[in-house]
Amino acid sequence: MAKSITEMAAEIAAAQAGHATMSAEETEALLERTFKVLHRMKSVEGGESVEVGAEREAPELKAVDPKKSIQRNKVSCLECGKEFKQLTATHLKSHGLTPKEYRKKHGFSAKQALAAKNLSAQRRKRAKELGLGERLAKAAKRRAKKA
Repeated sequence: MAKSITEMAAEIAAAQAGHATMSAEETEALLERTFKVLHRMKSVEGGESVEVGAEREAPELKAVDPKKSIQRNKVSCLECGKEFKQLTATHLKSHGLTPKEYRKKHGFSAKQALAAKNLSAQRRKRAKELGLGERLAKAAKRRAKKA
């Protein structure tokens, strides 16, 4: 017996959720998109006229102010709307951007960390505990003397 579109969409979404950490909202959105795509594919397969590309929907993004996208516990990607603790180069590559291009496109300074404020604070605290700033200064002095 052939599987229904709902069963196929559920299997695809479950497989994806098994490989990636996803929130309930992301899982629901994935399930809905998968169902729509499978339904569209079935209608094309059945001979119905469907305009390819015309039905392709842009992701529903909440209008997020770039300055408000970096919050205490999360960072919202201004391209897709997903939330992370840190926007990685790998994620930005999926949008065809480098971190530098992303910062420029959305008006961030070149030094702005693309990480949640708590994560940046934790890293800063740990670097101070380890004395990384002092080590860096000493290494720079040694290099200057050798040159």
